[in-house]
Amino acid sequence: MMNNKEKIKFAVVGAGHIGKRHAEMIQRDAEAELVAMCDVRSMEACNTAVYAVPHLNTMEELLHSGLDFDVVNICTPNGLHAEQAIAALKAGKHVVVEKPMGLTKESCERVIYTALQMNRQVFCVMQNRYSPPSEWIKSVVEDGVLGEIFMVQVNCYWNRDERYYKKGGWKGSSDLDGGTLFTQFSHFIDIMYWLFGDIEQIQGKFADFNHGDSTDFEDSGFVSFKFLNGGMGCINYSTAVANQNLESSLTIIGSKGSVKIGGQYMNEVEVCNVKDYEMPTLNASNPANDYGAYKGSAANHNYIIGNVIDTLKGRTSATTNALEGLKVVDIIERIYKVRDEQAIIQGNDHE
Repeated sequence: MMNNKEKIKFAVVGAGHIGKRHAEMIQRDAEAELVAMCDVRSMEACNTAVYAVPHLNTMEELLHSGLDFDVVNICTPNGLHAEQAIAALKAGKHVVVEKPMGLTKESCERVIYTALQMNRQVFCVMQNRYSPPSEWIKSVVEDGVLGEIFMVQVNCYWNRDERYYKKGGWKGSSDLDGGTLFTQFSHFIDIMYWLFGDIEQIQGKFADFNHGDSTDFEDSGFVSFKFLNGGMGCINYSTAVANQNLESSLTIIGSKGSVKIGGQYMNEVEVCNVKDYEMPTLNASNPANDYGAYKGSAANHNYIIGNVIDTLKGRTSATTNALEGLKVVDIIERIYKVRDEQAIIQGNDHE
């Protein structure tokens, strides 16, 4: 446990949009100190001179630099997350890892095993849990306000086009990106798992409508399943929406009523129809992360950094722990197993 008076020292690996977001939130927190930035590109290419800290080019260089830091924030392409987390843990550092924790359940298990061996914490970034509608619906579900859960529907309809999938970049590749559910929609699968637990009996239909030249995987899918805790659910998703994001929504139908959280980023309560229940007034949601031509999930990374500090100083526990990060990856991996099995069958049918 860290001393309450000392600052928690962070090094950020990956100086893209999200890495810079982490760095800014660290520097804004009075109990945190940014010690280093790390990216394979130069300081000039990344424009990290503004942080006034050393810029290193590899994880190995960072971990052998002699710099004093407690936490490594991993904000690199998805396919690098697990191995870089393991390297940081073996060096005795705590780890904050952007979603997804890895691209396979097996790689996530190795992260957890290493963390346990080294007695270090792993924090998984699932910042949508901090949005006021998410916090509200968590209490509604846990308190049984909706009664027995019958049906859950998650809709994620976003725009990702040539402005996002740039030639020569990692986005869209099977080894570094991993797929639409990993990169765009794992936040919403996390919310679903957080509320209702694990799933089984997965079925799905998948298509690649307009990303054949820019990605290695599907851009759209309909997925249905049953919850182990009761009730059935579905995820309908696409990044083939024209021009701009359409919606990210969660609809829950229970024995005592129905609710829907919608908006572009699951940030607005659109329906609360529950017998003998008065909807409380919620705080305003933070705006979406703005990447210029397109937008992502809520800009709640300040809460992530605060939770890391509070946890390491013994005031609370991780908002999204490593096991939960693994479960999100496990669910996506099982959905993609259904996709891949279908592709094999379709391929055989065409022979």
